[in-house]
Amino acid sequence: MFLRAIGRPLMAKVKQTTGIVGLDVVPNAREVLIELYGKTLKEIQAVPEDEGYRKAVESFTRHRLKVCKEEEDWETIEKRLGCGQVEELIEEARDELTLISKMIEWDPWGVPDDYECEVIENDAPIPKHVPQHRPGPLPEEFYKTLEAIRIGQKESKPEVTSGESQLKA
Repeated sequence: MFLRAIGRPLMAKVKQTTGIVGLDVVPNAREVLIELYGKTLKEIQAVPEDEGYRKAVESFTRHRLKVCKEEEDWETIEKRLGCGQVEELIEEARDELTLISKMIEWDPWGVPDDYECEVIENDAPIPKHVPQHRPGPLPEEFYKTLEAIRIGQKESKPEVTSGESQLKA
């Protein structure tokens, strides 16, 4: 018991480098993440409850906070979250806190109920510099593969022509 409480932090693997230029190793990354995620959950309360942004931020932040509290080792945290290195997660959490304050300032959900957006519909030609976002044709190979899948499904699935069961006893 004593060795687990005292020895585990001493025996933990030490990360030498992140391998990312400009991103230094944070030796106490777990504690930093727990603090940042706590701040995030506190600050997001200023966003209206029914907003999708708040729901998304609360959801992934609660999940990440739970993992950080359950795991002691930075490697395990990285594997369970699957979102990069803990140092990258710290940067993301700091960026999210910045974004939350900007979103509160911008108030994008504060559109009055009686606000009407003017929609202009006309047949004016689209200027050449504006992309039209029309996808190009799919390669012929795509259609051949699709047809092969359709044929394969028909052959492997016998059709029932009567009300009788196809199971044989």
